[in-house]
Amino acid sequence: MSFQNSLPEVSGDYKFNYPLSRIAWFKVGGPAEVMFIPKDKQDLICFLKNIKKIQDEIFVVGACSNLLIRDGGLRGVVIKLGNNFKSIKYEEDHLFVGAGALDIVVSRFAASKGIGGLEFLSGIPGTIGGSIIMNAGAYGREISDILVSVEAVDNYGRIHNIDSNDISFSYRSSQIDNNLILLGACLKGYKEDHLVIKNQLNEIQKLRNDTQPIKRKTGGSTFKNPKDSKYKAWELIDLSGCRGMKKGGAVVSDQHCNFLINTGNASAFELEKLGDEIRSKVFCSTGVNLDWEIKRVGQLLEVSR
Repeated sequence: MSFQNSLPEVSGDYKFNYPLSRIAWFKVGGPAEVMFIPKDKQDLICFLKNIKKIQDEIFVVGACSNLLIRDGGLRGVVIKLGNNFKSIKYEEDHLFVGAGALDIVVSRFAASKGIGGLEFLSGIPGTIGGSIIMNAGAYGREISDILVSVEAVDNYGRIHNIDSNDISFSYRSSQIDNNLILLGACLKGYKEDHLVIKNQLNEIQKLRNDTQPIKRKTGGSTFKNPKDSKYKAWELIDLSGCRGMKKGGAVVSDQHCNFLINTGNASAFELEKLGDEIRSKVFCSTGVNLDWEIKRVGQLLEVSR
């Protein structure tokens, strides 16, 4: 029996050899052997309880923003949480948010209800689930600052409710078990005047428009800001002469040099190779070893356009 024929019956959708470049912000990447879009939480639980062979080959994607999918694609099952995982509800100054909800949508919802403290989410290009996993942040705040608890399911279909105090967070990282799939989260803000929130959202949007290539094919911040340097990652990249550097169809953004851009025909290989060359030049010039912030996944395949 083939792997695909051994998949359990579900209410959601299976897509086979699905080109992940369609949903990746970089617009690169090979196919998913199987893409599973569960109808709802119960459908996901049923799938996990009945899948037989590949507990270690399940990968969950959110917005595919801070992610570089290699040209060889992803084996096993890629799970994409659909619309039934994007709900947003609130009670006083708490929000109950599905893991698939976009950060910017959550920030705008909070603003519409007069809940402040979540404005920074509008500067994060991703989903709530992905942001919690990597402890994403922007403009001096991180999602761990507003997180109360998470709901998750493990690879065997068992539900876990976890208090944020029981999760270890650090800069762009969390210690959430790799075998857990986040379903939703409780976030806490505070009551604030609508106009104050609106002004903060407008300021963040203007700052992003002025300083980041948000309308290009990019994956957001490429490297983490180093802990033991007085310079941010983009400053080190600039000081090392990497602004505008190219590799095939991949280029370092002139607008913000901690962003890599697919100019239209880049491969994932070229983007990753360019990133590695930047790291090498920065280390040779400054002695600082930049760590990737973008997660690189999948089968490596040398593709040059």
